[in-house]
Amino acid sequence: MVTLIVATTTDPASINPANALLAMPGWDPTPSCLQDMKGFGNGAGGVRVLLHNKGIVEEDDLDRRWEEATGERVDELIFLSKHTAVSNRPALTVHPIGVPHLRPGDAAPQGGRPGWAAPPSPRIGPWLRHLKKLAQAHNLVPEFEITLEGTHHGPITNTPTMFLEIGSTDEYWKRQDAAQVIALLVWEGLGLGGGAAVGNWNGEKDKNRVLLGIGGGHYAPRHMDIVLKDGVWVGHLLSGYSLPMEDPSQSKAETNTKEIGGTWREAIKAGFEATQSAFPGGEILAHLDHKSFKSWQKNAITGFLGEQNIKIGKPNDFY
Repeated sequence: MVTLIVATTTDPASINPANALLAMPGWDPTPSCLQDMKGFGNGAGGVRVLLHNKGIVEEDDLDRRWEEATGERVDELIFLSKHTAVSNRPALTVHPIGVPHLRPGDAAPQGGRPGWAAPPSPRIGPWLRHLKKLAQAHNLVPEFEITLEGTHHGPITNTPTMFLEIGSTDEYWKRQDAAQVIALLVWEGLGLGGGAAVGNWNGEKDKNRVLLGIGGGHYAPRHMDIVLKDGVWVGHLLSGYSLPMEDPSQSKAETNTKEIGGTWREAIKAGFEATQSAFPGGEILAHLDHKSFKSWQKNAITGFLGEQNIKIGKPNDFY
């Protein structure tokens, strides 16, 4: 079983961290197993780096294709990429992927398949906390914001996956100090330097509750407040825009969950099931950003969670 780290030469925020990682000890070129890709291996850690020249969200099914080409089963995927934001604020971000709110037939402009969510990497929470420590140690904070992002975009995978991103403009995508911190996060997070890996999941641990974030903005500040606590695991983060709900015509007091349109149910279900698959033995608890919902929306969501037997957790439940 191997870890695939994927970067594209077309994006400085992707290739620069990959090159910084490959400058560290133990890497050797490997035969090209997939067309138009360069490969490097770190045999001791079972880690492979793949470099390609396409958009980062365009390489669907890399996990399956790698196993078919090499016989090596992929147990996690880490994509290195740039982040863009209207604010242009410099940032280092971590997030799961998927577009579970899209309907069949909808266009997926940033890759993925409508209704799909990849299993989130169990490392997302622990690596966010480690990333913050590394960024502070390398004097990137407070210039750079260290943050989660909500679940969004492709490419399609069926393996626990996360994106590590540098944002938010060309000036920062090319920052070598930011690239070095991302490379160190991967190096230390996977235990390639000889230390213990960060974020290996074991469902038999005492702390096995996993946060499924529901609601809030793209950067999930209220979910972030919980995830930054030591020992908290995090799955999918479904921002408000990923929970489209059509306002019913009748009075809110008479609203029935089944009469509220939109794909919010499908998004929650897909996010829950993908999170559950990534954390075997874990207890998935929904954490609602209550302040981001109107009363009828919150009532509908809590009712649906009850129908699906998905428990709702308060902040202290995750510590």
